[in-house]
Amino acid sequence: MAHHTTTQCLLFPELFARPVVAKFDQRQGSSDGGAILLKAADRRLGLTPALAGCLEDERQPGKVRHELGEMLTQRVMAIACGYADANDAARLAADPVHKLLVGRDPVEGEDLASQPTLSRFENATDRRQLIHLAEALADCVIERHRRRLQGRARRITLDLDATDDATHGAQQLSFFNGHYDTWCYLPLLGFLSFNDEPEQYLVTAVLRPGNAPAARGAVGLLRRLLRRIRRAFPRAAIGVRLDGGFATPQVLDFLDSEPGLEYTVAMAKNAVLERRAEPAMRQARQLSQASGETEHVYRECRYAARKWPRLRRVIFKAEVVRHPGREPKDNPRFVVTNLQQPREWIYERVYCPRGEIENRIKELHLGLEIGRTSCSSFWANQFRVLMTAAAYVLMQELRLRAARTACARAQVWTLRDRLLKLGAQVVASVRRLVVHLPHSFPYLDAFRRVALALGAVPG
Repeated sequence: MAHHTTTQCLLFPELFARPVVAKFDQRQGSSDGGAILLKAADRRLGLTPALAGCLEDERQPGKVRHELGEMLTQRVMAIACGYADANDAARLAADPVHKLLVGRDPVEGEDLASQPTLSRFENATDRRQLIHLAEALADCVIERHRRRLQGRARRITLDLDATDDATHGAQQLSFFNGHYDTWCYLPLLGFLSFNDEPEQYLVTAVLRPGNAPAARGAVGLLRRLLRRIRRAFPRAAIGVRLDGGFATPQVLDFLDSEPGLEYTVAMAKNAVLERRAEPAMRQARQLSQASGETEHVYRECRYAARKWPRLRRVIFKAEVVRHPGREPKDNPRFVVTNLQQPREWIYERVYCPRGEIENRIKELHLGLEIGRTSCSSFWANQFRVLMTAAAYVLMQELRLRAARTACARAQVWTLRDRLLKLGAQVVASVRRLVVHLPHSFPYLDAFRRVALALGAVPG
């Protein structure tokens, strides 16, 4: 810390029996000692090397002090540790653990890249490189789970969902969106889930303009992801789940054209569907009036919208919702599907679990601040989104390795507080580096299990 900006010594003369002095003089100290787990996870996944391999360095070699791979790793690791903005780079440049994460000597190594250097780095990528980065991210995630499951997953579910990313400046392609009532971008996120596992793994993140229709880019993204999934898991049944914004003729025609693909897609209600559902709604109202509780009835029909080439199976849940002190409310829901199983099973066991995706999106927003797209260039902001996605992939890897511990289902911010935010002192010798962590650490067992799962050995 610079002497001219930070008080180096603080005195608390009356808090305890003796005066307490707090000194900011631990030059080999870090508040992110547990982040070495991120490095171990990255090494197992090969994530940042794969992403760095997609970048092209057009700088003059004699003037290069920070390699592209180092800067990429610096940003991804910082985001995972809770430093979403490149402005934090000035305070982390000399941090021994962060230098260790990018492969530099924690004590003698040169400081990490500054905020201006990182900003130039973010703005140097073009559309072609970003496409390769997104493909490399998807390949790493899919390959990770192919190895984990030995290519024998029974069922794989692919979810796409859009979210809003509010903008507050002159960012390119930021537009006002009436649905979200704000100026924003509309990132499109893809997640994979395997068999009956509770986790949905982020596999892609695509930034889109704020006025993009919900389904823009969905067909191309689905085509690329399905090709990779089938190559890695040739015997798995594959299902696609989408919300109502994706129920367009183009998306549904594509899903029907894919051999062996199962899908469930929500549909917005319209006059025709409401008329078809009215007998079931009357039954649901009668049941709710008799019980005084929320009731629902499942029915189905064959339906074709005006631009559909043929009839499709549409399942509807005729529901009446009751809350204490409120009037009953009709809540009909519609799902189009090519599955043949019973309608109640399809709606409750196949479609409804996609609601868990909202928790993953919440983690990306609140835990890793994926909405920190403050660059003026659209492509630079897409690069930031992909680096945030890479940080989230590393955090999901830690959570996967924390199975059967107190951190097994922890949210990202909890996982960070418990495993990464550890005060540490780094001591370097000729033979080894020692990261001294607190002895009185409440989540030591979880840390040890994750570390051992990532390749550490008992010492």
